[in-house]
Amino acid sequence: MNVGNANFLPLLKRLDECISYVMSNPQYAESSIYLLKFRQLQSRALGMIRSHVLSVLKRASSQVQATIRSSGGSKASVSEGVEASVIYVRFKAAASELKPVLEEIESRSSRKEYAQVLAECHKLYCEQRLSLVKGIVHQRISEFSKREALPSLTRSGCAYLMQVCQLEHQLFGHFFPSSLEDISSLAPLIDPLSTYLYDTLRPKLIHETNVDLLCELVHILKVEVLGEQLSRQTESLAGLCPTLQRILADIHERLTFRARTHIRDEIANYIPFDEDLDYPAKLEQSAETKSETTTDDESSDVFKTWYPPLEKTLSCLSKLYHCLEPGVFTGLAQEAVEVCSDSIQKASKLIAKRSSPMDGQLFLIKHLLILREQIAPFDIEFSVTHKELDFSHLLEHLRRILRGQASLFDWSRSTSLARTLSPRVLESQIDAKKELEKSLKSTCEEFIMAVTKLVVDPMLSFVTKVTAVKVALSSNSQNQKVESVMARPLKDQAFATPEKVAELVQKVNLAIQQELPVVMAKMKLYLQNPSTRTILFRPIKTNIAEAHAQVQSILKAEYSPEEQNIINMVSIPDLQAQLDNFLCCRSVEKNLSTSNLIMGTEKVFCHIGQF
Repeated sequence: MNVGNANFLPLLKRLDECISYVMSNPQYAESSIYLLKFRQLQSRALGMIRSHVLSVLKRASSQVQATIRSSGGSKASVSEGVEASVIYVRFKAAASELKPVLEEIESRSSRKEYAQVLAECHKLYCEQRLSLVKGIVHQRISEFSKREALPSLTRSGCAYLMQVCQLEHQLFGHFFPSSLEDISSLAPLIDPLSTYLYDTLRPKLIHETNVDLLCELVHILKVEVLGEQLSRQTESLAGLCPTLQRILADIHERLTFRARTHIRDEIANYIPFDEDLDYPAKLEQSAETKSETTTDDESSDVFKTWYPPLEKTLSCLSKLYHCLEPGVFTGLAQEAVEVCSDSIQKASKLIAKRSSPMDGQLFLIKHLLILREQIAPFDIEFSVTHKELDFSHLLEHLRRILRGQASLFDWSRSTSLARTLSPRVLESQIDAKKELEKSLKSTCEEFIMAVTKLVVDPMLSFVTKVTAVKVALSSNSQNQKVESVMARPLKDQAFATPEKVAELVQKVNLAIQQELPVVMAKMKLYLQNPSTRTILFRPIKTNIAEAHAQVQSILKAEYSPEEQNIINMVSIPDLQAQLDNFLCCRSVEKNLSTSNLIMGTEKVFCHIGQF
């Protein structure tokens, strides 16, 4: 009898019933002998099925190969149309021939013997299919590799493999319809085919240095392939996922390495050119040309006024944000923000020497503000915990051992060798965002105090001297001569005569009229946002008004009305109105241009950052 006989499958079913019956009735005479004979017959029948399946599959493979040879080609060079008609259609006929037997095996796969035969049939099927398909797949991927760049190769290779997997999955369903849900059944076929793509891409990936291109590859695999196409046909393409995830992991690893290299070379170790430090000339040139450009050109021009490490940092982080895992990105972002802040601070010191201290301060405020605002949309913590081993206690322990104060072999005490040589783990947490805020705050405070001194320094010196005189008068001095000199009225002091006070008031008024507009012009040049300038100018205004208030208080207490008229100090309300005018002295048209410039900056960088 052979598998094709009409009585074969009924007899196979009869054997299963006999085995079940004998196993259920072990008390019958010679039941174990009958069970052994029945199992031998069953094993012979299952072996015949295995041989029959292999014979049909080999015959189908031979027919395909013969057809390809008759067409004058090889498996590797056959056209796509012939490939589909020959390699797939011929095997569907074989599936029809094997269908009754394979359905019978799948229906009984809950039994150990049939499950084993079914697994062997799966393996035989995959081996025969692989022998036909592997040459074609390898040839196609090689052709893609020769004529296409890495992104196109990734797209084409994945698309082609998905097509092959879908066709193979459909064909497998003709043979084993009940086994389709188990993706491991096709693994011996799909894994080698997908490995061809992996082996082709990996050498190119490990030599790729372009961060933009690596980010594009992540997008292709993560969004276009794994996100969109595989989600639509989960079952038929599930076998590809492990290999695609492996490729994606390699890209992530390479991207992380290249990003760290970029941060080190282009940000941390950036050596500025002369034009990079040409402030405020760069901003003045930009302000002159911005009215002649379109919105897009304005935004592009804004980036030209930024210190290059800042643009490189924000551009790099915006690209990596959607490409790396949150934990990896957090570490890179913390490092990038930290070194960018340091680079900006170094540049500000060079600008302070090259131009002026105020230009250095405003440069630093401008760039730290931009850095803080642009990293705000990243939904991450910029704090990283560093762990390091501390062996500083080792030397002291060894000295104690050498002096005989501790035993080298005493394993029970804290001074034992094991504890002596055990390092301590020190943890330190660095929050780049908090450090950035701290630097920004301290720089703003320095700028505020510098402007305050520039304007009202004579008043501050006067108040300081007056305070010193009053402190000396209130103390019990032993020097009568000094006491008698100090006992004179304040206006009789050499530094506090009405003429001297009128002179210092005139100096302050002159500084307000001449120096303060220069400061405001610089602020508007560096800080285009009116709200930022208002926030920064408010404490300056308060300090100036406070200095005037202190001097006026002294004048009212120590000087007559006639002397106060000679000094001619401006009133506090008039002073505040005068200071308020500095924030709105520009025309509406110029404010509108500035607003457009700010909006253009935000628009373009949101595009770059994909926020």
